Amino acid sequence: MVDKPQLILKPGREKSLLRRHPWIFSGAVAEIRSDPLPGATVEILAATGEFLAQAAYSPQSQIRARVWSWDRNQAVDADFFHRRLERAIQARAGLEAESNAYRLVHAESDSLPGVVIDKYGDLVVLQCLSWGAERWKDVISDEVERLLSPKILFERSDAEVRKLEGLAVRSGFIRGELSESRIQISEHDLKFSVDVAAGHKTGFYLDQRKNRRTSRDLAINREVLDCFSYTGGFAANVLKGGAKSVTLIEDSANALELARENISLNNLDVEVSEFINGDAFQVLRRFRDEARKFDMIVLDPPKFAPSKAQVERAARGYKDINLLAFKLLRPGGLLLTFSCSGGVDTALFQKIVAGAALDAGVEARILRRLSQGPDHPVGLNFPEGEYLKGLVIEI
Repeated sequence: MVDKPQLILKPGREKSLLRRHPWIFSGAVAEIRSDPLPGATVEILAATGEFLAQAAYSPQSQIRARVWSWDRNQAVDADFFHRRLERAIQARAGLEAESNAYRLVHAESDSLPGVVIDKYGDLVVLQCLSWGAERWKDVISDEVERLLSPKILFERSDAEVRKLEGLAVRSGFIRGELSESRIQISEHDLKFSVDVAAGHKTGFYLDQRKNRRTSRDLAINREVLDCFSYTGGFAANVLKGGAKSVTLIEDSANALELARENISLNNLDVEVSEFINGDAFQVLRRFRDEARKFDMIVLDPPKFAPSKAQVERAARGYKDINLLAFKLLRPGGLLLTFSCSGGVDTALFQKIVAGAALDAGVEARILRRLSQGPDHPVGLNFPEGEYLKGLVIEI
């Protein structure tokens, strides 16, 4: 008698699981036994019948199951989630010295696939991005309350990836309420207003915290161009670091207005800040034609390649934007360029940027490599967790 539904793999398809990679793709599955419900915990067996893992079942996704545990005897229950959450929270001890806003749970890299939890002071944001996370959402919410006692627990399960799971997008209060969706956070010695209900991701790019501070340290006496500026995280930091001026380009008028507010909130000079609401590619082409020049440029574009299928198109986008940036930099200028596309790895990103420098006719060198902060860890068994790549380049 089978206690749990089972997914039987095709011969030879257990290799990644033996290396403890937490995903089982649909093409690896030979047979599904006992008709599991979406989000149900299933046993993953090799073709030989060998037990491999317990995982959450996703019937529509190409990632057909995500591993909860490698132990057959471990119960996936409320206590399981309590211990996993407790471990993740303890791993972030000390981050409050930098900011009261940071990631508490980073999905697979914290052994909680599909679960993302971000802390914004007394407010906690939960994202459930897979059927397994959805199945256990109420339990996870209860355990977050028990461990953190937040005043507000807000759900932002509105990422596009949920559609690949066959899940509807959803956003709203789980516990507590706010009179408005904006809250204020602190990061180093700066303050930022964050829109947790309508902002990108869960409201703020928490993964760029250390890189924003790096930009501050490099900005003194420089004229800075901040592309895809969002709500002014980089712009506020470069002004704090002594930049002569900063030009912000952002296609969202609401985000740009919040950037202006964030610069004022920190008593920084709005008079040396130029705010341009428009498409960064088009604005940079106009700047090129006008022969405008800058001493430092920040390129932090949105995700061009969510998956491997979009890599070729994304590579063209990254090359175009970096080529334009190189043409706008003065000799000795700095380019801080980023990619958050999981489908573009570090080596490919460097190759793309090198090609852009060659086509721009500039000689350039890498001064520093940048990545996501330690609250966004990367499991050695899950290299896909390393999605944010950055380079500090001098021409």
